[in-house]
Amino acid sequence: MVGTYFLIFVGCASALMDAHKHNMGIVGVAISWGFIVMVMIYTIGHVSGGHFNPAVTIAFASVGRFPWKSVPAYVAAQVLGSTLACATLRIFYQTKGVYVSMTLPSGTWIESLGWEFIITFLLMFVICGVATDSRAIGKLSGVAVGGTVLFNVLIAGAVSGASMNPARSMGPAFVKGNLENLWIYLVGPTAGAISGAYTYNLLRPIVTPQENEEGKKV
Repeated sequence: MVGTYFLIFVGCASALMDAHKHNMGIVGVAISWGFIVMVMIYTIGHVSGGHFNPAVTIAFASVGRFPWKSVPAYVAAQVLGSTLACATLRIFYQTKGVYVSMTLPSGTWIESLGWEFIITFLLMFVICGVATDSRAIGKLSGVAVGGTVLFNVLIAGAVSGASMNPARSMGPAFVKGNLENLWIYLVGPTAGAISGAYTYNLLRPIVTPQENEEGKKV
C-alpha cells in the first residue's frame, strides 16, 4: 500500500504539474514515472516483492509464481494506496481546478485497449526476465523495470495515458467519481500482463540443477 501510494503520488503529481504549465512535458512526466517505479522497487521490493500493480500480481499468480490466496490482499492494498494518493492530490490541487490525473483515451477505445495490452505485455515480460530468472542480473531489476515504464509512457502516454496498472487508473477514477472508460484500464493491462508472463515462461531458458546451483553461488 505504501509503495503504491508513493508511486501514484509522484507519478500523478508530475502529470498535474505539467498540466499547470510548469513545462515538464511528456519527457519529464515519463522520467518521473520511471524513476519512482525504480526507487520503490529498490526500497520495498525486498519486503513485499514490489508489485504495486494488480495486473502484475494476477499475472504472477497465473503462472504459479505467487499464491492466489494472497492476491486479494495485495490488490486491495494497491487500490487503497492509489486512492489515498489521489485523495491527497485532490486536496493539494482543488484550488487550481484540477483534482487528479486520470487515464483517459484520446482516440477510440480499441486504440487505447490495444496500447494498454501491448505496453503492459512488454512491462511484464521485462519483469519476468529480470525478477524471476536465476541467471538475470538482479541488482539491475529496478533500472530495467523503471526504464520500461519510462519508454512506455513516452510512446503511449498521449494515446491511452500509459496506465499499465489497474490501480493507477482506479484511484483517480474513484476520487473524481468518473468511472467512464475505466474498464479499458482493467482489461487491457491485466490481459497484457498475463500474456507477457506466459510468453516469457514459454521462452524461458531451461536451467539444469547444476547451472541453477552455480548461479546461486555466483
